[in-house]
Amino acid sequence: MSSIIVRGLDESVKKQIAAQAKEHGRSMEAEVRDILTKAAHRPHIGLALMHAAHDLGGIDDLVIPDRTDVARAVDFG
Repeated sequence: MSSIIVRGLDESVKKQIAAQAKEHGRSMEAEVRDILTKAAHRPHIGLALMHAAHDLGGIDDLVIPDRTDVARAVDFG
């Protein structure tokens, strides 16, 4: 197994990982290992969409209409 050292980690991140580890009933090391493993295996949505479009024949003939609408402000009131 390989090891890494993470320097400059914000204390709030460390506390969050510690809380998650406690919630999951495991060590911080095990929690970080799980987080990194999941992140490394998560598919990249942009690449997945690009491959899906390629598998369907590409997007060279895709018609993208010009935007004619005007942006409007959001009223949060």
